[in-house]
This record gives sequence, structure tokens and C-alpha cells, in this order.
Amino acid sequence: MGDARPMYQRIADDLRRQIDEGGLAVGARIPSRAELKRAYKASDQTVDRAVRVLKAAGYAIGQFGRGVFVSDRAPIGALVRTTDAVDSPLAARLSVPGGSAVGAQPDLVWEAVSTGTVAPPGIAERLGILPGDRVMCTQYEYLADRRPLQLATSWEPLSLTEGTDVVFPERGPYARRGVRGRFAAIGIRVVQAREVVGSRPSTTPEADALGCVPGQCVTVVERTHYDARDRPVETSDTVLLGDRWRLEYAITFGS
Repeated sequence: MGDARPMYQRIADDLRRQIDEGGLAVGARIPSRAELKRAYKASDQTVDRAVRVLKAAGYAIGQFGRGVFVSDRAPIGALVRTTDAVDSPLAARLSVPGGSAVGAQPDLVWEAVSTGTVAPPGIAERLGILPGDRVMCTQYEYLADRRPLQLATSWEPLSLTEGTDVVFPERGPYARRGVRGRFAAIGIRVVQAREVVGSRPSTTPEADALGCVPGQCVTVVERTHYDARDRPVETSDTVLLGDRWRLEYAITFGS
């Protein structure tokens, strides 16, 4: 029985196999359009589509004026998500090969911009408020040793924080204290966080920020913090490259 896959998919799968098996090493140039056309007796459009599939999967990256090259897909490290890491800016400890989660760490920097706005319907549902209620939205961009690490967007109801010293997460006397530390300063005890982990194609702005191509698969972590009354006080979406970073969870069993 013949191969029923479309030609572009056959080309992409063959190139992926060569990369996985080491025939095309990291940094090697992917055969040019002309070379692929001759090898597979395919059209310009077909080989271009095959290369786009490779890029979207994170196997290759284009360099303007030079060609398309095999990407480094080896995991950089892990984000260790445990109860003692809730207050860190990443909501995780960073673990990298050759070091521990607490030592020999990359140089981590981040930028944050906070804006008062209204809650979109999905965010309002997660926070237990009405669509259109006012929230503080903070957008984060994290770099580890100057390499893109993750993006995050956080939303907090202004009904809880407006007029207090913690209204801006990255400004004021409680800046960079994390959700628990900041809310404790205004008398709200945060007792738990819940996470939902999924994946989806990256948007163009996300791809630009993370150094990948639009449509490449990213891991998305939806995290919501709750107070002692099980009231949501903050929710966030974190986006990271699924092929470069792992999520590691520590699970503690009670006695």
C-alpha cells in the first residue's frame, strides 16, 4: 500500500528523522529549496510548506540571507514548582544541569508593566468577578542568562488592592514579594494555588518575545491563588517553550 501522507508531510517527517538520528546535527543547514525540490521531485510550494512545518515544531530556525538551520532542542532546565516556591517571581525554583535548584543558577532578570484595565470574560470567571470589573494586569518577561525563559500575565481584582501599598506588584514597599507576601501586607492570607497545564501554538507576539516561530508549540500554565475563604485573589497565565524547558512538580504525601 502506498504512502498516503501528503508530500510536504513526507519531506518534513524525513528531515525530522534525520535530525533525531543525528544525520543533521544542531547548527547544520537544512537542504535548500532547490536541493529539496530535486531530492523529492516536489514543487516550491511543497518544500516551503515542509520547512514551515519543521520551524513550527521547533526543529529549525531561519537566518536571514543564510538559510534554515537545525535548532538546538535540548532542554535548558526545569522549573521546579513546589509549595515553597509560590512567592518567587517565576512561581518556581530554577533547576539547570550541573547545578542544584538553589545554587549555580543562571542570571535571572525580568521586566514588568502594570496597567489598570477591565477583566476579560475568561479572566473574570477565574477570579469570581463580573466581566468588565476592574483589575490590575501585569505583564512579565523573564530572561535567564539573556535567553528568553518565559512570559507571564497576572490579573488581580482592584476591588481588593486599589488604594493600598500593593496595588502595583512590582512597585512600592512590597514590590517583588510574591502574591502571598503582598496580600499578607493588606490582611489577606493566601493559603493555596491551583494550576492547570496545557499546550497550544504560540502567537506572533509570543514567538517574537521567546525567540521561536509563530505556531511553535508552547507550554501554558494557568495559576490561581486563593485565600482562606477559597476566594480567588490573583490569576496568571505563564507561557514557555515546551521543547526547551520542563515543568517539575514535587508531590508531598501527608502522614
